[in-house]
Amino acid sequence: MPPAIRREIQQSELSERKLAVKYGISRDTVRKWKRRDTVEDYSHTPHNLNTSLTPSHDAVVIDLRTTLLLSIDDLLVVVRKLLYPEMSRSALDRYLRRHGILNLKRRNRKSS
Repeated sequence: MPPAIRREIQQSELSERKLAVKYGISRDTVRKWKRRDTVEDYSHTPHNLNTSLTPSHDAVVIDLRTTLLLSIDDLLVVVRKLLYPEMSRSALDRYLRRHGILNLKRRNRKSS
């Protein structure tokens, strides 16, 4: 929904029901835009990303990756054996991306 329509909803005197019908949206959406001070939409990315690892395990994985320069497959074996047996490769990949250590070659070039 464009910001102009959001602004119209915020400034309108029509009922929630009439606005919902007019714009083809739910009453909950109308209510949400009526409450907001801005017409900008917020990010839909969760602010607290769920992770399988504890903070102490986080530090171990980061150290293993950056000091031993383990490949993702080798790191996965270590993580499964020592820290978290249910860790999937895709979850580890997402974890490394989040921490900016997925591509160590690029990271090492930047620090050189």
